[in-house]
Amino acid sequence: MTSGPPPWRATASATTTVPSYVGHVNPAYIPVQARRSLVPTTVASPASVSTTSPATEATPRKRVEWPAPVRLEEMETKLKTVITEAAESNMLDQIDWASLPLPQVMVQNERNRILASSNVSSWAVPRAASSQKPEDWSKKRKSAEFHGDKDSCPPWRQTNHQNVFENRVTYSPTDKRQRIDHKTTSKSKANLEIRRKRFEEPLSTNGSLPSSRAESPIPSADHGPVVGRCQNLEKNYFRLTSAPNPDTVRPLPVLVKTLDLLKKKWKRDNNYGYICDQFKSLRQDLTVQHIRNEFTVSVYEIHARIALEKGDLGEYNQCQTQLRALYAQQLGGHPMEFKAYRILYFIHTRNWTAMNDALADLTPADKRDSAVKHALDVRSAIALGNYHRFFQLYLDTPNMGAYLMDMFVDRERLTALAAICKAYKPDVKIRFITEELGFESDEQSARFILDNTSEDLLQEKDGAVKLLTGGKANQLFELAKAKAHQVIDIKGQI
Repeated sequence: MTSGPPPWRATASATTTVPSYVGHVNPAYIPVQARRSLVPTTVASPASVSTTSPATEATPRKRVEWPAPVRLEEMETKLKTVITEAAESNMLDQIDWASLPLPQVMVQNERNRILASSNVSSWAVPRAASSQKPEDWSKKRKSAEFHGDKDSCPPWRQTNHQNVFENRVTYSPTDKRQRIDHKTTSKSKANLEIRRKRFEEPLSTNGSLPSSRAESPIPSADHGPVVGRCQNLEKNYFRLTSAPNPDTVRPLPVLVKTLDLLKKKWKRDNNYGYICDQFKSLRQDLTVQHIRNEFTVSVYEIHARIALEKGDLGEYNQCQTQLRALYAQQLGGHPMEFKAYRILYFIHTRNWTAMNDALADLTPADKRDSAVKHALDVRSAIALGNYHRFFQLYLDTPNMGAYLMDMFVDRERLTALAAICKAYKPDVKIRFITEELGFESDEQSARFILDNTSEDLLQEKDGAVKLLTGGKANQLFELAKAKAHQVIDIKGQI
C-alpha cells in the first residue's frame, strides 16, 4: 500500500495543474449581469440584443400633452358628475361617449368660461390698476379674502367642494365611520339656507329682532335710536320680540322721575321682586334709546347695589358687566367702588383668569384707593393662608363689600378651622374660635361647628366649651372644606 496525499489535497492539485492545451472547463455557476437601474428589465438573448438598432433605442417616448394643469381629482369629479347626470336623466344609451370631450378638456372649458364671466371682475385686478403699487394689491386681496362673499372668491376656490379621498373610502356596514346620508345633509343645507335668507331680509316694524339674556336688543342702525313718548312712571319689564314701539318707551325726563320713585319705594317697601322688574324695564328703555350718560351709570350702580344686598349675583353680574363698559367711556359714577367689588366677586367665584385681567387693569392710583386696597389685601390674605388677617379685613369692609365677603366667608372659616386643628392640641376654647373667625357670639360659632362636623367635637371642660382638635377633628374639617370649595359658575352659584 502506497502512501500519498489525502484525497482532498489530490483533488486540489489536480484542479490547479490542468494543462493549457486542455479545453475550457464550464464553471459551477451561471453568470448573471448586475442590474444597473431600479427599473426591472427582462434578460434579453444575445440575438435580440444584436438585432436592435441604435436608432430604435434613441427614439424618445411620446409625451402626453395635457390642455392645462388639471388635477386628477378634478378630472375624476367631473367624470363622476357627467355619468351621474346622464344616469339620472336616462341618457346613458343615447350619449355618444366616443365623441364626448375628455374630462380634463371639460374642466379647462369651465375655467375659461368662469374667467370670461363678469363675476370675476370683483376679485380680478383690472387693467387700470396696473399703475398701483403692489402693496395696494395685497391689501385689496386680503380684504376680498376676508369679506366672505362667494362672488369675490376666485374660481379655483369654488371647485372641488367634495372630499374626493372620502369618496374612495369604503366602510363595513357595522362601521360607525360610514358616509353621511346625502338626503339628511341636503335637508340640513336647505334649512340653513332658509334661515340665512330670513335673517338677511330687512326688518320691518313688526319684524323679529335678536335678543340677549343680559340686555334688551337695540333697534337696527338703519332706523336709529327710538325716541320714547310714554309718560308712565312705572312699567313692567317684557323681553322685546319685535322692534320697540315709541309709545311704550319712556323718554329720559320720565326715566329720571321713575328712578326717584323706585328709590323711595325700595326704602319703604323693600320689595325686591317689584324693584328688580322695574329696574330691568328702566334699563331696557335706556338701551333702546341709546342713552349712555351719567344717569345711565347711576341706574346700573343702584341696581347692582340692591342686587348685592339681596344676594342676586346673576343680576349683579349683568350690571357689573355694563358698568365696566360705561366706566371706560369716562361717564362718571363710582368706578373705584365697583372695581373693589369686582375683585371680591372673582375671589368668590375663584375665577383666577378674570382676576389676573382685573389686576392688570389697575393703575397705581387705583391701588391707592381704600376700597381697592382692601380687596387686594383680602386676596393676599387668602393666597398666603393668613386667616387672622382675613377676618380682620372681613370685620372692616368698606362700602357694600361685606355682602360679597359673606358669600365666601364660611368657606374660609372651614379652611381656618382645618388649620387650627393642626396647630392647637388637644383642644381650644370656643371663645377663641369666636374672636378669631369673626363670629358674633359663642353660640353662633358652636352652631357653625355642629352644622359642618359632629357634636362629639364640642365638650365642656373646666366651665368652658372647648373644641377637641385631636382625633378625627382634622379629617372632618378637611371634608367640609373640600365640599365648600366646589366649582362655582359665573353667577356665583354652586
